[in-house]
Amino acid sequence: MDAGADADVAISRVAAAIGEPTRARMLASLLDGRARTATELCTLAEVSPSTATVHLRRLEAARLVTVHRQGRYRYYLLSSAEVASILERLSALAGGTSSTVAARAPQRLRVARTCYDHIAGAIGVALRDRFTALGWLTARSAEDGETYEGTSSGQAAFTTLGIDLAAARSARRRFAFGCLDWTERRYHLGGALGAAFLQLARRKKWVVQDFDSRALRVTSVGRREMLDRLGVPKAGRR
Repeated sequence: MDAGADADVAISRVAAAIGEPTRARMLASLLDGRARTATELCTLAEVSPSTATVHLRRLEAARLVTVHRQGRYRYYLLSSAEVASILERLSALAGGTSSTVAARAPQRLRVARTCYDHIAGAIGVALRDRFTALGWLTARSAEDGETYEGTSSGQAAFTTLGIDLAAARSARRRFAFGCLDWTERRYHLGGALGAAFLQLARRKKWVVQDFDSRALRVTSVGRREMLDRLGVPKAGRR
């Protein structure tokens, strides 16, 4: 079998693993970056434990999830930020028109939410727009969307905010890329830099994650700081 045929088979296997509704529901429930047990996932997917086990094995075999063992518990996570990005893109592709998606998505998720380990929703898109408008990042077209590179002014600005760009660059993943937002139908910031910004926002209490949800609540401090420092107006108002 030649390389092209091998690629076709690999793609079809991953697509089949994602394409089953129960498995898709399990993967979507892991988009908030939190680890969940098989028991939690079978409850969320509304299937029996034995059925959940079969589905999780399939997802693990397709390298879409990883398993971490702690004592007698097995915790499941998405295997990478790239998997989260693919799922977000598929959600956007499957959602129909932007107005249809906006009508279906709860307001709190449309405003701000996690996409694996970075910020999505209207705030995520606004942040990406401001980083490029301020000249902190330059965008380049890529086969799968956009990639971003930091500028010299961006280096200083991100450092002032409290983000270590050297550490972000040294991470074993893409530095910064455009992740297609399924509610906004525009790019928000993914990659190591997007993850570093979410860590910063959590550390400074700019955002607080809702309990057992992907939704992020922008605090009053976060609204003020993102307006004053980044020029993001009315950030997080619901």
